[in-house]
Amino acid sequence: MRYEGDIFSPHIAGEDYILQCTIGCSHNQCTFCGMYKTKAYRVRDLKEILEDIDQAQMHYGDIEKVFLADGDALTMSKEDLIIILDKLYKVFPGLNYVGTYATARSILNKTISELIELRNHGLIEAHLGVESGDREILQQIRKGVTYEEMVEAGRKLKKAGIELFATIILGLAGRTPKTVDHVTNTACICNDIQPDYLGVLTVIIEPRTELFTQYQNGNFQIPLNIEIVQEMHSLLKDLNLENCGFTSIHPSNPVYIEGMLPQDKDMLLETLTCIIEKRDISLLRPRAAERV
Repeated sequence: MRYEGDIFSPHIAGEDYILQCTIGCSHNQCTFCGMYKTKAYRVRDLKEILEDIDQAQMHYGDIEKVFLADGDALTMSKEDLIIILDKLYKVFPGLNYVGTYATARSILNKTISELIELRNHGLIEAHLGVESGDREILQQIRKGVTYEEMVEAGRKLKKAGIELFATIILGLAGRTPKTVDHVTNTACICNDIQPDYLGVLTVIIEPRTELFTQYQNGNFQIPLNIEIVQEMHSLLKDLNLENCGFTSIHPSNPVYIEGMLPQDKDMLLETLTCIIEKRDISLLRPRAAERV
């Protein structure tokens, strides 16, 4: 198995077998993301990918979950992806999950019939970084798509039967009044998309990013942890999602909560309310109480 550079996968896929299909990210312009700044995007040679699968089988034996890296394996052709998927399910009889990162643009560049074919060959889930529903912030962070395009991409995945794990980022507006718009509009875009899972992250200032430069120049202030909890509360309150898993277990967050929406919404809100109103820092993750 060969890997090039640092390898990233969703937090929940940390124990999956990671198969590197592309190098880097096809967009790689988001101001907050430093994951692929040292890599030039390219698609790996199909022969090498298939060889890696055979090596993984010799090393691990049978496995149940595979995640396709790097930042956007869905940019590969449908034909090559099907060859990879078929090989994975043939080599690993116990395989029951294959997931991938996807950009809105790579989803939109696939036809609905192509996405359905990929689902029929075993692509179970795609992780889509929605980040924000505020049109101004989407432009500021250089996401590369509009609100409407993001909604179209998310709905397209769901229509094809591919489970959608959407992620949003709290704190992208910094410590400014724009936070209200960011949270309100982010809840709105999630309601429009209706993802199967919603993962909440908190903005992190990464070196080698434009956001890091803005922070150094004093043009971006990192929200306090209590302010992030308030954002999470406002977001959750405005969400109207059906049969959606909600999680904030990503290590960037000051508090870990998770449950199913809408049935667990009141319980989750109550936990956040305790932190906000009672300043119950015992509910925060370790060290998060240092910056409330």
